[in-house]
Amino acid sequence: MKLTKMMMTTTALTLAAGAAFAESHGSMAGEMTVVSWGGAYQNSQVKAYIEPYQAMNDGLKVITDESSAEAVTKLRAMAEAGNITWDVVDVVAADAMRLCDEGLAMEIDPDTMLADAPDGTKAADDFGDLMVSSCFVPQIVYSTTFGYRTDLLPEAPTSVCDIFDTEKFPGKRSLEKRPIGNMEWALICDGVAIDDVYTTLETPEGVAQAFAKLDTIKDNVVWWSAGAETPQLLADGEVTIGSTYNGRLFSAIAEQGQPIGMLWDWQMFDLDGWIIPANLPAERQARALDFLKFATDTQRLADQAKFISYGPARASSAPLVGKHAELGIEMAPHMPTDPNNAKNTFLFNYDWWASYRDDLDAQFQAWLLK
Repeated sequence: MKLTKMMMTTTALTLAAGAAFAESHGSMAGEMTVVSWGGAYQNSQVKAYIEPYQAMNDGLKVITDESSAEAVTKLRAMAEAGNITWDVVDVVAADAMRLCDEGLAMEIDPDTMLADAPDGTKAADDFGDLMVSSCFVPQIVYSTTFGYRTDLLPEAPTSVCDIFDTEKFPGKRSLEKRPIGNMEWALICDGVAIDDVYTTLETPEGVAQAFAKLDTIKDNVVWWSAGAETPQLLADGEVTIGSTYNGRLFSAIAEQGQPIGMLWDWQMFDLDGWIIPANLPAERQARALDFLKFATDTQRLADQAKFISYGPARASSAPLVGKHAELGIEMAPHMPTDPNNAKNTFLFNYDWWASYRDDLDAQFQAWLLK
């Protein structure tokens, strides 16, 4: 009863806030294009955000687009042509920061443009450290973590460092074909404190140390580029342990019934969320901001977790995460942000990798060829 009452209160507050916003910004456009990534993820947004928003706005036409992988390139081209056709765009945090720096995404004031939490906590405080750009509103926290075959290993791994122990945990491993994540895990498992990982990687000696650790399993690694590869490699028994996105592993375990377990230790958090293109006409900007306020409120972010195992970015949303809409299983234990899963985590360091990515990419590719 209390939860239902809170949901009704949150919805009422959101509707009132949206109406006040629309009134203060004049009329809003009757059509809106929302861009995302397609698949199960975009479907979760349609169910949690778009359909409820349309139900509240009679006559609104929402066009969905699946071009987020090309968001930076396409928004640059649109801006150059003077014809921005997108209204709200889902991007990873790193792309949001690039678009913001280039003036292609509008700045968002979270405390005036976004909904407060039900207890009155301002949005900026509710999102906390996940507000990594002034143009970006985080939506979900996902992680790159490890899955393992429960039936092919003598025991379940409990530490990320178990991936480097091929005697106790035999079999091939799958790792993403890029330095991000792999370099951090290598140093953590070579005794470097998490707070010192990035300063260590800034030195030639630190890079060499990371590669030396990765050398110990290099001959047992299958390298992947697409998130679907590790679940398939695990299902086929070609690897016994592998990294990928936690949502992919959830699908393999909960939806497909594969004999796979999750290893959450030192999972790497990343963020996905919304930007609004800069310089939209006033009516379209008002509509986009109104939708953004609705789609990022406490209840809506919790609602998305009914359809996919990515953690809501607002602190106030976590207690409202319930059951999967179709499977009927409790979703909280499958979230990367669940306290039981988030004992050891690190957030992808966007600023650091922006400075060192090109150099480490070149060194990583050279190392692969050795």
